[in-house]
Amino acid sequence: MRFLYIFPHPDDESFGPAAPMAQQLRQGHEVHLLTLTKGGATKVRHTLGLSIEEMGEVRYREMLEVEKVLGLTSMTVLDLPDSGMKEMDPREIERVVAEQIQRLQPNIIVSYPVHGISGFEDHLVMHAVAKRVFLELRDQGHAYLKRLAFYTLGPANTDIEASIFPLKRSKMEEIDCVVEVSDQDAEQMRNGLRCYVSYAEVIAKSKVMEVAGGTHYFEFYQEQFQPPVADITEGL
Repeated sequence: MRFLYIFPHPDDESFGPAAPMAQQLRQGHEVHLLTLTKGGATKVRHTLGLSIEEMGEVRYREMLEVEKVLGLTSMTVLDLPDSGMKEMDPREIERVVAEQIQRLQPNIIVSYPVHGISGFEDHLVMHAVAKRVFLELRDQGHAYLKRLAFYTLGPANTDIEASIFPLKRSKMEEIDCVVEVSDQDAEQMRNGLRCYVSYAEVIAKSKVMEVAGGTHYFEFYQEQFQPPVADITEGL
């Protein structure tokens, strides 16, 4: 299978589904990553004394290390306005995303759920764009598209919930796939996070290193699997 993960910012993949991505690569699937911005508008730039453009280049270079560490089949980083996607004509975002999908012809697309996990506006725009483009391309006859999935968080772990940033979660009845990853895949997720040197303080505060790996959750768009399946390719 050919996967395409689409996210708005650098590190979205490593804070999120890097462990399942590593698992899929190890299983012999193609795993491509499309990131829509260079993430230069992050507040971290103020601490580092960098402009948006300079910070974007720092984060882009860090992403090049992530590509190598995870062993991605391919990675494309665009330069749409970080924290400004809500002000864009959504048709323009849809156009560039559709172009990348048609170029790669993935079977499975993965992006953010409707709540965006963090609730950040770029994440919410990303969800809407992913759905619209997926449906339009399928209506146009692009039969290679088999599934649209949303990487999400499941029920809270109360032992760590108080230690991490506020996050939004999906209800268990909304979750269609629960993936258990190996220690090897969890370590790949940590390795991906380590590439973001400029974000070391944020990563430490988030406690994500402590909870990396383990169980990962996905919703399937316009499909329902109850009980959830254990593999995102199930049924295709």
